[in-house]
Amino acid sequence: MKISRALYVSTRVWLLLIGFVLLFIAAYVFPVLFPLVKLALAVFAVLCVLDGVLLFRNPTGRAAFFARRELPDRLSNGDENPVTIYLENRYPFQTYLEIIDEIPFQFQKRDILFTTTLQPNETKALRYELRPTKRGEYQFGAVNVYVMTVLRLLKRRYPFSQNKTVAVFPSFLQMRQYELLAISNRLSELGIKKVRRIGHSMEFEQVRAYSRGDDVRTINWKATARRSDLMVNAFRDERSQAIYCLIDKGRVMKSPFEGLTLLDYAINASLVLSNIALLKQDRAGLLTFSDRVGQLVVAERRPGHLQKILEVLYRQKTRFLESDYEALYANLRAHIRQRSLLLLFTNFETVNALHRQLPYLRRMAKEHLLIVVFFENTELKSLLTNPANTPEEVYQKTIAEKFYYEKKQIVKELQQYGIQAILTAPQNLTADTVNKYLELKARGMI
Repeated sequence: MKISRALYVSTRVWLLLIGFVLLFIAAYVFPVLFPLVKLALAVFAVLCVLDGVLLFRNPTGRAAFFARRELPDRLSNGDENPVTIYLENRYPFQTYLEIIDEIPFQFQKRDILFTTTLQPNETKALRYELRPTKRGEYQFGAVNVYVMTVLRLLKRRYPFSQNKTVAVFPSFLQMRQYELLAISNRLSELGIKKVRRIGHSMEFEQVRAYSRGDDVRTINWKATARRSDLMVNAFRDERSQAIYCLIDKGRVMKSPFEGLTLLDYAINASLVLSNIALLKQDRAGLLTFSDRVGQLVVAERRPGHLQKILEVLYRQKTRFLESDYEALYANLRAHIRQRSLLLLFTNFETVNALHRQLPYLRRMAKEHLLIVVFFENTELKSLLTNPANTPEEVYQKTIAEKFYYEKKQIVKELQQYGIQAILTAPQNLTADTVNKYLELKARGMI
């Protein structure tokens, strides 16, 4: 790298130059200061030259400083993703560092600046986190390290780890968290409720010998007569049930909450639920729709199926149009013949909006077990809890109460027609959806 492109002047130099200008002005009033100021300026110039020699002198023939950025091959949407910068000082003296990381423009951050010091031959790791809120490709620039000596007059710039592209996928970190807790039976730590199982599963597994504690109602009397020993029927949880996540990509899902759109919350929850369903030996599927039906992933349980769902979810975008529920129903009738659990992620703000789609929802509920998942307006809830002191605030609170009541009314109307409903805040969507799935499975409804 050319010296002119790598050499920078520190703020300290400009402050000293301003000081010298003021001293020369003072020397015109007090001539006795003139030789002292000239001497100080000469010393300053020598120190600058010495500083530059120390920074650019390289007797070993290798780079006097090294750094690299380490980040995951893909980032998890809506989660804090770790980024680590490793630094290695190869100078024979202590260095003062300023590190500027050129992160993607999607984060809208211009303050990724670190300052630190390194002793000779010392290494150090700087760690920070990034939270993406949009899926897609993110372009990272260079890690710019500005090295200074103890004089801190000049800086030498070292660029490292330039131009790396990383894809942001739906929240696989959240998916792994739920997966690990589900395997270890610790889902309650994430707000997942334990539901008492009612009755027996209908899926027969085997006939085995009776052991103490077995339910006497499961005794197989014919097998007992043949073997002259008590034999019982063993059952297991029903498996291979089809679970479909239906994701609305219409304009109602564009509303933002804490940086993420409702569509992204639905996508993250669908990924977690699909993984939990596969762990429970069920078959997971996916269907997206807006003004027209999007991609269909047929419910399966085979190696690599979850990765297929992840790839499809990664490509989904809001279409800003009114969703066509008639086309959705027609597609379900044509491609999903077996009775399945359908979790419809959408949003209804008013009862009138529900009434326009209710005929199609009722038809779906006749052929499948339908759960409509839609969102609370958390801003309305906070507005309702605050006291109203002015006429304007009273008016706003009245309107907020009307919309809040309509959300509750939507749940009641759906339940009247035998349609399950989940009204949840975006941050609770995943836990509430998994809760509902486990509840229905425990009650033998799917």
